[in-house]
Amino acid sequence: MTEVLRQHAEQLYAEELAELARRDERPRPPNWKLSPWAVVTYLLGGRLDNGFEISPKYIGERRLMEIAVATLATDRALLLYGVPGTAKSWVSEHLAAAIAGDSTLLIQGTAGTSEEAMRYGWNYARLLAEGPSPAALVESPLMRGMREGRLVRLEELTRVPADVQDTLITVLSEKTLPVPELNIEVQAAKGFNLIATANNRDKGVNELSSALKRRFNTVVLPLPDSLESEVEIVQQRVASLTRTLELPAEPPALEQIRRVVTVFRELRSGATADGKTRLKSPTGTLSTAEAISVVGHGLALSAHFGDGSLTAADLAAGLLGAVIKDPVQDKVVWQEYLETVVKERDGWNDVYRACREIS
Repeated sequence: MTEVLRQHAEQLYAEELAELARRDERPRPPNWKLSPWAVVTYLLGGRLDNGFEISPKYIGERRLMEIAVATLATDRALLLYGVPGTAKSWVSEHLAAAIAGDSTLLIQGTAGTSEEAMRYGWNYARLLAEGPSPAALVESPLMRGMREGRLVRLEELTRVPADVQDTLITVLSEKTLPVPELNIEVQAAKGFNLIATANNRDKGVNELSSALKRRFNTVVLPLPDSLESEVEIVQQRVASLTRTLELPAEPPALEQIRRVVTVFRELRSGATADGKTRLKSPTGTLSTAEAISVVGHGLALSAHFGDGSLTAADLAAGLLGAVIKDPVQDKVVWQEYLETVVKERDGWNDVYRACREIS
């Protein structure tokens, strides 16, 4: 059997989840696999009493994860909000894996998401042959989650049309999903809740109604607050990516990761790290997720077309592609940064030459 490219969180971290469950003696909400304390430990990592190491899945403020987990133990849904690339989807997947043991009840929000995808649909062959019946009903992930008492994930909520968004109001307030065609309703079992994600770049696309906002507790996931925190995140995720893709490359030197993160943070903030030089910011978000992609791309280049050791030349193409989204405006921003900052920075001559060459 061919191995899958990406395992679900509950599969990839099955050993950690099982060990936490064995050692977890704290109270658990109905139908939860772990206690809230154990869920936060799974997310942030730590050492158990028996010496077993739990790897961190989220590097950031503990209180944010405590608020998110506590929300899911109440009757309010959770909305993870922030700029693109701040690990909203990553956190929602791991929350579902730790709490319900299943992260696969997922609805992907798009401009084309229909009410049927949110509530339920029909097997039209059976519907025409037999008429409306439970056998002809096609359950959505939301309906399954309600029936089985599990967490449901809804990605990019603000991309969903407003009239479809509002189908959630009854579900979140009454904890019931009517099926008028069959004159029945599905009532949510204990353990059911919803984790939605949204990013601020989509603000105003399909703004949530005030009625729907009241059904959510919003937790804003910020960008990493320090260079070292962001470097640690990139290093950890790149190591995992390298193992998954089986790249025959050496682990990237910390200095190379720090360079990429420094470029991203300076252009994102509009100033150099020392605050002495003001910079123009590009149109893209330059998120931590994009920094991970740049380093991962560089590792693939070094593994297959170099000596396996990540160099500035391997990073240059990825940096250029991440920064220049608008070929006119962003190119000016990048050239100015290259000439005024990178060129003058001690120890960055190889970065400057590689970027100039590929530009």
